[in-house]
Amino acid sequence: MTTAFVLSGGASLGAVQVGMLEALWERDVRPDLIVGTSVGALNGAWLAGGYDAQGLARLAGIWRGLRRSRVFRPAPLTGLGGFLGLRDHLVSDRGLRALIRNHLAFDRLEDAPIPLHVIAVDILEGADVRLSQGPAEDAIVASASIPGLLPPVRIDGRSLVDGGVVDNSPIAHAVELGADRVWVLPTGYPCSLDVLPRGALGMALAGATLAINQRLALDVERYSSRVDLRVLPPLCPLGTSPADFRHADDLITRGRAESARWLDETHPPGHSESDPAELLAPHGHS
Repeated sequence: MTTAFVLSGGASLGAVQVGMLEALWERDVRPDLIVGTSVGALNGAWLAGGYDAQGLARLAGIWRGLRRSRVFRPAPLTGLGGFLGLRDHLVSDRGLRALIRNHLAFDRLEDAPIPLHVIAVDILEGADVRLSQGPAEDAIVASASIPGLLPPVRIDGRSLVDGGVVDNSPIAHAVELGADRVWVLPTGYPCSLDVLPRGALGMALAGATLAINQRLALDVERYSSRVDLRVLPPLCPLGTSPADFRHADDLITRGRAESARWLDETHPPGHSESDPAELLAPHGHS
């Protein structure tokens, strides 16, 4: 039995996956391979370098120390150039690269202790691209480069951007890689915001997470009969903007508690009368 972890994108909501991973680790669930998109590629890369109690503690520490300015470093001249059409992005990727470089345990994807595959999109062809070898930093940055916000990354002559544009939860890639059992770790989306997200970045990320979670719901329906597919429940209600990195501790704690409850209550493991995929469909809370 080959087990894959599929980690979806979701910007700051990626903190939820840390709690999910802690719950899985405590129940002796181990991946044979990891497939990640966008922030899921970052979490997957750190996970692939050491999936143990110490590695998870380091990952939680990274998230608790993150702030938006570290990931999306403001650069007025870059932003002005993007607005005037002189650049293809608004924010430099230097902050994201520094974050990856400071915490990554390997230089090339093929050297990851746990096989790691990250998903990006060829912006010209509009097709998703699976990256399984080559410089890890470039591949992860490409997978997380939100179009228009961060610059595309050139790899093998292709301009690559955020994999979430086409395939935010790459179940299909895990199946193609030979996985028989697929654990999906979705970040969910803000279904109970009290106020509109602040700024253009907040609005863009909120809209994107809504769209990509609908794609995940369709993929779950498509592949549930082909493999042993186990979708951990996204947090609901969730009132945190994907652009707000201040709530990592709460997201980690809730992600761990909800995942633990679901894992312990479902029989057989991974299945229950309440399907987590239903929470991915558009809904709100009054």
